[in-house]
This record gives sequence, C-alpha cells and structure tokens, in this order.
Amino acid sequence: MNIISTLAGELSATAAQITAAVEMLDDGATVPFIARYRKEATGGLDDTQLRHLEERLTYLRELEARKETVLKSIEEQGKLSDGLRAQIEACDNKTALEDLYLPYKPKRRTKAQIAREHGLQPLADVLLNEQPQDVEAAAAPFTNENVPDTKAALDGARAILMEQFAEDAELIGRLREKLWNEAEIHAQVIAGAEEKGEKFKDYFDHREAVRAMPSHRALAVLRGRNEEILHIALKYQPDETPITEQSAYEKIIAAHFHLSDGHKWLRDTVRLTWRAKIFLSLELEALGRLKEQADTDAITVFARNLKDLLLAAPAGRLTTLGLDPGYRNGVKCAVVDDTGKLLDTVIVYLHQENAMLATLGRLIKQHHVKLIAIGNGTASRETDKIAAELVKTLPEMKLHKIVVSEAGASIYSASELAAKEFPDLDVSLRGAVSIARRLQDPLAELVKIDPKSIGVGQYQHDVNQSQLAKSLDAVVEDCVNAVGVDVNTASAPLLARISGLNSTLAQNIVAYRDENGAFDSRKKLLKVPRLGEKTFEQAAGFLRINGGKEALDASAVHPEAYPVVAKMLADQGISAAELIGNREKIKQIKPADYTTEQFGLPTILDILAELEKPGRDPRGEFQTATFAEGVNEIKDLQVGMILEGVVSNVANFGAFVDIGVHQDGLVHISALSNKFVQDPREVVKAGDVVKVKVLEVDAARKRIALTMRLDDEPETVKRSGRPSENSATPRHTGRNERTPRNPREKQPQNSAMADAFAKLKR
Repeated sequence: MNIISTLAGELSATAAQITAAVEMLDDGATVPFIARYRKEATGGLDDTQLRHLEERLTYLRELEARKETVLKSIEEQGKLSDGLRAQIEACDNKTALEDLYLPYKPKRRTKAQIAREHGLQPLADVLLNEQPQDVEAAAAPFTNENVPDTKAALDGARAILMEQFAEDAELIGRLREKLWNEAEIHAQVIAGAEEKGEKFKDYFDHREAVRAMPSHRALAVLRGRNEEILHIALKYQPDETPITEQSAYEKIIAAHFHLSDGHKWLRDTVRLTWRAKIFLSLELEALGRLKEQADTDAITVFARNLKDLLLAAPAGRLTTLGLDPGYRNGVKCAVVDDTGKLLDTVIVYLHQENAMLATLGRLIKQHHVKLIAIGNGTASRETDKIAAELVKTLPEMKLHKIVVSEAGASIYSASELAAKEFPDLDVSLRGAVSIARRLQDPLAELVKIDPKSIGVGQYQHDVNQSQLAKSLDAVVEDCVNAVGVDVNTASAPLLARISGLNSTLAQNIVAYRDENGAFDSRKKLLKVPRLGEKTFEQAAGFLRINGGKEALDASAVHPEAYPVVAKMLADQGISAAELIGNREKIKQIKPADYTTEQFGLPTILDILAELEKPGRDPRGEFQTATFAEGVNEIKDLQVGMILEGVVSNVANFGAFVDIGVHQDGLVHISALSNKFVQDPREVVKAGDVVKVKVLEVDAARKRIALTMRLDDEPETVKRSGRPSENSATPRHTGRNERTPRNPREKQPQNSAMADAFAKLKR
C-alpha cells in the first residue's frame, strides 16, 4: 500500500488506477496494451505515465526489499528500537536508508571498534558530553596494557567520535544536500596531457556549480577524467581560504553535536572527520549523482530523438533504388519492390559517369523505380548529382530522389539478421538495401538495427548501458505498437516488437506464413506454434490483416470488441464495409448506447475513431529538404546564406541540422526562435525540414553556426555572445562504423557538443 500511495502521488492518479495498472503489469500485460485497450481500468493513463510507473514500481519494490533486509540485520544485532524502525520504514529513497543503516552495517574491524574493545568508549562520551579543556587529564584514567599512554587513549577516543560523527544519518543528509547545492566542480588538465587531450581544452581549467552542470558538459568532463586527461574535484570553499579556518561544513558538524567553539581538541576532531572522512565520501557520492543525472538527461534526449526518427513519415510503398555512395569501392546500388523485396543489385563508379547513368537508367526502367534513396555519407553529394541527372533525363518515370541518413546501415549489413536474409549478397550491397527500405518505411527498417547505432544520441557510450538499452527498447516498442504492422508483410524483427510477442514467436509467425500462405484472419494467428490465448490478447490489436475475411482485422479495433461493433451494425442495419470509413453513419451512433461494464466510454470512442479512419497511420506526411545547388562542402558555405536542411539531432542546448555539406551545423537554443525556448523540442524534432541562416563557418575545426531566426545578422550575434562563436559537431553518419578504429580514436557523436558550447557560460 505504501508503494501504491507513493505512485499515486507521483502520477497524480488515484490508488485504484495505480492498483489496476500494477496488477496488469504483474500479470504480464505490456505497456502498449494497457495504454490502448485498458483505459477504463487505469483511468486513461498513457504510455509515458505507465513507463514511469513501471520504472518506479521496480525501484520502490527494491527499496522495500532492502528495508526488510536492513531491519532484519539490525534486529539480529539487538539494536532495533521502535523509533529506528519507524525511521527506516519512512525512508523514500535508498540513500536515506543506507545512511540510517551505516552505524549498524557489518564492516571490517575499524580503529573505532578496536578502541571500544580497549575500553575507550566512556572516554569518548566524556570528551563529547562534558568537553573538558584538559583532555590529557581526562584520558589518564583510561590507560591500560592495550592503551600505553594518554596520547593513545585520545587517539582511540578520536577514532570513536569520528566514526560517530560520520555515521549520523541526519547530519550526513544535511551535509550532502548543502555540498550538492553549493559546491563547484573543478576540472584541470593533468600536466603533460595537454596535447593528447586537445579535444578537452575547454575544460583544462573549468569551474562550474555541480548541481547546475548540464549533461553534455558533465559527461565531457567525466570522460576527460576517465581518459586521464583531466583531474576533477569538488571545491566547497575558496582556494585562498587558510587551511586552519573552520569551514561552514565543519561548523555544522560542531553545532549538531553542541561542541564548544573554543575546544581545540574537539575542533581538530571535527576538521579531521570532515576533511578525511565525510567530504571524501560525499565527493564520490556527488560525482556519482552528477553522472546519474547526466545519464538520465542524455538517455532522455536520445529516446526522444529516436522516437521522432522512428515515427518519421514513410515515403510510401513504391519501388525504390537505394544508393550507398562511395569513391574507391564505388556506389553500391539495390532495387527493392514496393514490399521491400530485393530485385536487383549493381556497383557503379562515380568516375565513370556515363556508364553509371546508363546502368542506373536501365535499372530504373526495367523495375519501374519511383524513388531514389541516397545515403548521406562520403560522396553523397556527387551521387546526388547523378540522381538529379537521372530525374531530369527520365521525366516519364516521374522519379523522386531523397537523401536519407545511413547511420547504422553498416551495422545491419554485417549483422546475423542480414546474413540470414541475404546469405549470398555481398556485405556492402546489403547496406544499399537498408537505405532503400528506410526511405519506404523508416520504422520497419530501423527496428532491425541496435538503437544505439542509429546516431541520434549524445555520449551514448558513456552513459549507463543497461539503462540506455532499456529506455530505447521501450521507445521502439511504443513506436511499433502505435503504428501497428501488417502481419502478412512484416519482418520477424518488426513482429518481435509487437506487444506480447518475442523473437521466437515472431519467427514462428513468419515460418507459418511462409508455409501456409498469408493470414486471412486474426483468429488464424492462434494456429501459430506457441502463440496462446494470452499472447493473442496482447498482440492482436496491433497486428493488421488487409483484405482478409473480417474487415475489422485491418483496423486497430481489438477482436474482443468485435461484438460491440456487431451490435452497432445490427442497430444501423448495415454491413461492416458500409460503416467503415462512413463518417455520416458513424456520427449517427451514440457512444453512450454501447458502453458496458467491460467497455467504457473511452474504448467506445476509440472504436468509433478507428471505424472512421481504419488502420490510420499516426505518422505525418513525408517531406524532404532541397539542398542548395553548388553547396557541397563546408568550404562552399558563406556567412549569411539561407539554406534548407533536415534536423538530424536535437540536444538540450540546440539542434543539429544537415545542410548537405557532410557536416551538421548547430542552431543554438537561443537561435531557434524569436521567443524564449525552454526545450528545443518545443520548436523542432529529428527529421524536420527547416530553413536556416549561416552565422559562422570554421572550416579548420569543422564547425558551422546556424540560426533559424532568419533576420539575425552575424555581426550582431557575435557581439551579443550568442552562437556565432560556437558551432557544430561532426555529422552523424554511419560511416565511421564502416572503418572501425581503436575505441579511443573513435570520437563520440557528441564529443564536439560540449567543445562547441563550453564558451557560452562565459
């Protein structure tokens, strides 16, 4: 009940809503299924709320289990009081719980424990409670065979008091928050590492409030430390403060235990406790907390960008020619039909332009190609020119050419999945197939690639990998189920992302389809090996069957609700074919007439909306940018140019835009709009086509500063300190994946983000 009430408060929901959601999750229901088909039970909690609930439920259950362990341990020691039990049971986070447990936690034999064994606890109590000025005289009665003199007695008493001070949960909690709120993180270059760490030069002498440090700078500094370029430390007082001066933190410790300001021995004890014990521990905690928050922010940015990319509008089911550009190894070409099936492949060379035009022209005519997808890696502009010539010389084919991101294409090419799908096809040609398919349907193709390889994250190799994988998998699952899939054309990797299904069941569906032909009804899915009633309930609503026996199978109406639709049809005296898509007829239906205990108003409204537009795709309309003629490389850019581009990545501090020069430009958050922007995603998202003006170009450092405020003047921006002096990151392509390097040489996609904007804070 504690967990239920906590979650209800966090989600601003009722206990009944949370209880229902928790019970369904525990019963194996998926988030997409609960969000879509169990709105009555959860009161309409959406997938975002349910994901948060799922994550927090796991944390709170772990916390409760830890509380039980802690209580049992303290009780076995005979030290569990009613007050301590109440404190432990009231803990709402793991850190506070561990603070309370620290004095009772079994540990290696400490100096304080040894001192207690030697009978020095009473001396420590006297020194703390009575605070005698003559500590030598107070210690004299406590000498014995194990404590040869008063110095040894006082050292033992000090060890006891230091441990006592450092294990006071209330005190540590107060010091922890004060340090977090007030301390600065200080990064300095390690002597002799200047040349090796050139990319971290903006952090060679960097100070910033630890609590306000944005994720990209935090991760950059922490990476610099891990690569032995930077030394980082927390500073809690000015450097020029005399070492003998009592810090604010030491004063808090002294006040907590009511220690006299004039008692030198106790004051020294407090100083040693803070500087040699408490601060070192809290510094590690603060850096860990900084890393955890930076990870969460970076993963959130990655997840949002991934969602935008996966839900990008598909170009449509048209025969497509995929071109994977290259110089020495040629342009790899693959033609796929409107279902994504490979029809033909060839390799052509840019330096043999006439032969290339003839070969591609033949392929286009032979297979009736309608779309040309061009990977955005090396030689993409040159390849794009050839494609433009084909569009011009073959007007009767009504061709359209589009440059698409090839990030992750090489990962797919070398994957076990690609090898199984195309065992006899050269690895390099598989990439061209992927490029063609991702234009037809980005979601269907990108699910085959590890989300971390898609190229829309920041510092993805530095963040918590299990947390990242879990978050991205949830995004993919939500996106696939939001769109739904055609069970008769979907690949096994796409089917595996459907609610209730897994890789084994997905393979079983494909195998059954190959052996028995297309499914003509959702019910036939129950004939698939190992696909039982429970799985069918979770998956059926997200699987589409076009042209089957049951018209509703092509919609998102769940089979369990078919009787409701049958009653509507009977009341209207029409067939399903006459009702589906007929807005006038649907408007005549009163939702309240069909609500039952099982199907409430939210479900009935969903059913009517689906009947009006069955199988509707929630993705927007396809759009593409037109890159400027004659602007092929960074050297072709001129300050003041207005260009069209595609948003390739969105970070907390701005957006990166592909303007067709193999180097993404950066629009800082302050240059996204004439209005104040709290979050860049309020204005843009990955895949958006935008117009930008060039503010600054640094060809040597491969940086481009852009603005979406087209009336901005470069000189004005430079004087105001906005993004003219800061620029971009290396473009996000999959090209580096094609030529693997030493891990230290391979730069993170966001390594230049912090570098580009570190000056802004100044």
